[in-house]
Amino acid sequence: MENLNRQKETVFSLVQVKGTWKRKAGQNVKQGIKGRVSAAKIYESTSSSGTTWTVVTPITFTYTVTQTKNLLDPSNDTLLLGHIRDTQQLEAVRSSTKPLKRFIVMDEVVYNLYGSQVTDYLEARHVLYRILPLPTTEENKSMEMALKILEEVHQFGIDRRTEPIIAIGGGVCLDIVGLAASLYRRRTPYIRVPTTLLSYIDASVGAKTGVNFANCKNKLGTYIAPVAAFLDRSFIQTIPRRHISNGLAEMLKMALMKHRGLFELLETQGQFLLDSKFQSGLVLEDDRIDPASVSTRVAIETMLEELAPNLWEDDLDRLVDFGHLISPELEMKVLPALLHGEAVNIDMAYMVYVACEMGLLTEQEKFRIVCCMLGLELPVWHQDCTFALIQKSLCDRLQHSGGLVRMPLPTGLGRAEIFNDTDEGTLFRAYEKWCDELSTGSLQ
Repeated sequence: MENLNRQKETVFSLVQVKGTWKRKAGQNVKQGIKGRVSAAKIYESTSSSGTTWTVVTPITFTYTVTQTKNLLDPSNDTLLLGHIRDTQQLEAVRSSTKPLKRFIVMDEVVYNLYGSQVTDYLEARHVLYRILPLPTTEENKSMEMALKILEEVHQFGIDRRTEPIIAIGGGVCLDIVGLAASLYRRRTPYIRVPTTLLSYIDASVGAKTGVNFANCKNKLGTYIAPVAAFLDRSFIQTIPRRHISNGLAEMLKMALMKHRGLFELLETQGQFLLDSKFQSGLVLEDDRIDPASVSTRVAIETMLEELAPNLWEDDLDRLVDFGHLISPELEMKVLPALLHGEAVNIDMAYMVYVACEMGLLTEQEKFRIVCCMLGLELPVWHQDCTFALIQKSLCDRLQHSGGLVRMPLPTGLGRAEIFNDTDEGTLFRAYEKWCDELSTGSLQ
């Protein structure tokens, strides 16, 4: 019986010759072999009960995140051609007499502000285009809106390889368009142009797409990166002050998890960044000393450090989940009262108390963090963030994170670790202190 069930396994490499792929036995085929050798492998296992083929295919995504200026200046071709990395292809497109074709989705508020500039840009560059303005709010972040985009794309007609869909707006707009693009023809390239601070440092630099479903935040989605994200800080000057604070919450998240210098910059320059709406670097010559330039660059670099090696979240221990254990439940419960970053900051404020209760932070560090949050004009407590909501959120976390809570907590200013051993007594004591000290919205 043992001999009957014994398996025989063969490894095959794959070689393409004249357009046809063929299996070649062996882990490493000869270097001198004619044809194109794939990184994929097929493992064939045969036993008395049948044959099993296991396919191992490395999938590589390459995308660029580019900080730029004057994106809508007709002399700047970044919006149309900045995603093309192959120099020969780029020259071919530039020398072609065939007009470019682009489908653009814009948040309707952004369209009211910048629609005429986008139109003038496309007209000046003789682009065949369709602009679709949509109310891309959290309440409308649905599959229905993604399908509306797909219907319009289908009617307009695009080449799924050479004519990327362009999304111009905040994080909700970028998420919905990303999902629609990932579904159209199974994967159509798309470009992100963030117009809020939150999307500039968060949604634009990752691979996640998504919509809300069953009253749950981003329950439906994919991991498909854009071919490029083009970041122009001048868009931020037209968003309300509250939305700048909203984005500062995600920046503070990265500071607390990874970069003490960024925390200290936000601590000392937060009001300046709010007052200047991150525009100072657009007039100062030296980006190295400009708070807006330094803070956005460090936030993006630290985010990419965490996202790039774990783009598909194969590893569920993620520092970037700080502030995102409780906030999704809270945000959806009170929608639209809290912006995303505000809900994240309330989550972070509570977790700072948890960290302090566990002895990971000193009282002085806790005080500095909460004072920084208040200085950035962010909420640090909310009456609907009850202990029952916290318990439910962490229970859901266990269910979807392999049976571990995987709680990122600061262990100092600018450093953090993942914890799985936070007991309910610690969580409740932290909750009571959090409520006692911050329920008035300021340190007591």
